[in-house]
Amino acid sequence: MSIPPLLTGMLPVNQQIFRLLRQDIVTARIPPGVLLSEKEISSRFAVSRQPVREAFIKLAEAGLVQILPQRGTLVVRISVSQVAEGSFIRQAVECAVARRLAAQISPGQLLTLEHNLQQQQLAAQNGQADVFLQLDDAFHQLLAHFAACTLAWQTIESIKATMDRVRFLSLDAVSPPELLIEQHAQIVTALQARDADASEVAMAAHLQEIGRSVLEVARHNQDWFIN
Repeated sequence: MSIPPLLTGMLPVNQQIFRLLRQDIVTARIPPGVLLSEKEISSRFAVSRQPVREAFIKLAEAGLVQILPQRGTLVVRISVSQVAEGSFIRQAVECAVARRLAAQISPGQLLTLEHNLQQQQLAAQNGQADVFLQLDDAFHQLLAHFAACTLAWQTIESIKATMDRVRFLSLDAVSPPELLIEQHAQIVTALQARDADASEVAMAAHLQEIGRSVLEVARHNQDWFIN
């Protein structure tokens, strides 16, 4: 079976399809209300229906779609309550990660974070929203990795798809990249000072941004949201 350029041999096909469809939904290329077809997606990626079906199940677990027997797989609207619950969990986990990292971060790790911030600034200046969001994720993943809390990031990644949809919609005006970069920089400054309290406060302030932005974004995109 030939695999189109979008797919590689690096990961199982179902995982790759899941990630690509997740990205399309998060970045609004596939809006709420669209019915995804196993047949159409399998044709798009030149694969059998089985890995597509498995990808749909993972998308449903991430809260992005609802599988409707005999009808298709529906891209669901964004749940404000689900965003709030996920934000609460993420803040609890990542604030603890920040406190832990403040006590042990190395000069080399700080340099890596600063390089990531520079890349974020370039992406923002070039209007590359997709790239910025990837670098944003990489920043938080690095924090967890440096704190030896890899499982913490895996937990966050499994619940944040709905939050990511809000993050993308808020980038234009509600929570622009420049604001988020400044918040990231404040986290790095606190870590550099090895100040656990300041690191936690900076992280909390950053992650509370999603709670503020979701209400504003929902007001401007009412058809995309449910309570």
